Amino acid sequence: MAESWWKSTLYPSDLFVEACGAIVFDSLGSGSVSDAASDSSGSFSAGEKKVCLLHDSQDDEWVLPKGRRNCSETRQAAAKREVREESGYGIVLRPLRLATRAPGETEPPDVGDVPRTYDGVVEPFMLDVRDRGPELGVKLVWWFVADRDDAVEEGEGEARFKAVFVECATAVERLTFRRDREVLLRAMELVQQQEQQQEELENGVRA
Repeated sequence: MAESWWKSTLYPSDLFVEACGAIVFDSLGSGSVSDAASDSSGSFSAGEKKVCLLHDSQDDEWVLPKGRRNCSETRQAAAKREVREESGYGIVLRPLRLATRAPGETEPPDVGDVPRTYDGVVEPFMLDVRDRGPELGVKLVWWFVADRDDAVEEGEGEARFKAVFVECATAVERLTFRRDREVLLRAMELVQQQEQQQEELENGVRA
């Protein structure tokens, strides 16, 4: 019997779980983020933005909103629900210019398995794979970029979490876990690139 060409690990359904979360920006925040994480991430000068963090009072940790996907639930729906449940805020998932190995809807069935860049993609920009050992298996965390939806009335959120919007530079420093910082920095980079591209297009039209 032939072996797979690649290293492969099989997990039965009781040894993996999916979670979904979002980096939630609030462009209406009053704090400028022009110097956000200047030493570790480069500039982030795409206007005035803040990002949503959760303070977990049970463990005294600063984290990003996320949670487990329910059966039959899409990842997009899970991210929106979990942010709402934990923070009390409604969100709109942000379409991104994204390099991805997933084929676009118009690609032929036999398109090669290589990264391609698409505009307006509402897909995870990051996957965090957490190995929790032989008893618990793995946890797959899919991350989206989102904006706060001001049309949705703010709720209470989970009792153990206090949701706050803070300047991006502060958020990078405040997050408890290094992986969360890396996720936030990548989201900031993607949003900066997107808004710079939009500004260039608008300037071209005006010219």
